[in-house]
Amino acid sequence: MFYVIAIAGKKWSNRDPEQHERRWGRIAFGTSSLGLAAHLAFFFTRWAGSGQIPTSNMYEFMTFLGMSIMIAFTIVYFIYRKALLGMFALPLTVIIVAYASVFPQEVQPLIPALQNVWLKVHVTTAALGEAFFAVGFAAGLMYLLRVVDFKGKTKEARRSQFWVEFSLYTIIVIVGFIFAVFAFRGAGYEAQFVQEQSKIDTKGIESTTTETVDYTLPPIVKPYNSQAVSIESFLGMEEPLFEAPYWMNGVNSGRKLNTVVWSVIAGTLLYGLLRLVFRKPLGAVIHPVMEGIDPEDLDEISYRSIAIGFPIFTLGALIFAMIWANIAWGRFWGWDPKEVWALITWLFYSAYLHFRLSRGWQGLRSAWLAVIGFVIVLFTLIGVNLIIAGLHSYSGV
Repeated sequence: MFYVIAIAGKKWSNRDPEQHERRWGRIAFGTSSLGLAAHLAFFFTRWAGSGQIPTSNMYEFMTFLGMSIMIAFTIVYFIYRKALLGMFALPLTVIIVAYASVFPQEVQPLIPALQNVWLKVHVTTAALGEAFFAVGFAAGLMYLLRVVDFKGKTKEARRSQFWVEFSLYTIIVIVGFIFAVFAFRGAGYEAQFVQEQSKIDTKGIESTTTETVDYTLPPIVKPYNSQAVSIESFLGMEEPLFEAPYWMNGVNSGRKLNTVVWSVIAGTLLYGLLRLVFRKPLGAVIHPVMEGIDPEDLDEISYRSIAIGFPIFTLGALIFAMIWANIAWGRFWGWDPKEVWALITWLFYSAYLHFRLSRGWQGLRSAWLAVIGFVIVLFTLIGVNLIIAGLHSYSGV
């Protein structure tokens, strides 16, 4: 809020605009620094209390990523002294920490594969590199909101308006997911299903296993070939509307698909409410706030943030990760889904820097690449951990 006042409040301030920005920028940076100090205290006290670095599950890793984004933002702020970046970097941090709070917060013992010092080096440096990518994403999105013509009627203008609006909608879907989970959790909603699975071993002997899965969101989608144990009624819905497709293996697949459906529903409702309130696209609402901001500053901040994060990510997500993989699993590379998507992320940002430096892709093209790159990062962090089974699935517990 203080960062928004520092930038957007210049229009209504009686002070000189630059003086207003400096004053509220200092207040905003001081407040966010106190938040970072509290987050660092949380991180180190949890580490000391548990005896293991708090990055072993989704709750711990995502809170660590939020802290890393604040560290990256603070470094970039000291370089450029631009309060405008806080308007987007801080909300991104809040969303990530809120997303982390959806997961179980208990300390979970490390599995044997994780009990190595290289885990600390690998995870922390990879997350710090991704944090700089997040800052680059924030600056890139701000650049798009600044330069896209939301009043234009040409085909190119409409295409740019659509994709910027879709980017904002995607962020709101994540926020909608958080709201939905906390709302139904606060209401104490529960549903439970049981699924029988038949397996035939190498000797041709068939065995049947029974698994149960608990839902905290009303079951629009139930697990494949399952029976309801208990379902609380919600808005007259006494049973699931759909069944997960047969190719979605695992009893938790239906619950994950159900979560995606609820995220889209809640996000769409929230987006529709905002459109109803403002009576215009959200990009067109934010665009006037960005007036007076030099787009070249945003372009430079986005590029420099990614340029700083790339070597850190290279060390953490590839080199240190391969050293740890060799110690933990006896091979440097195994085409695990997380490894593959980490490589895709690295190749994408390699292409970004190549196009930026060799082809002169600055401005609009560079901003779009910064936004797309962080979408890939989010899928690597969230999608691979929670959807695709692999050796890194433990972190999705």
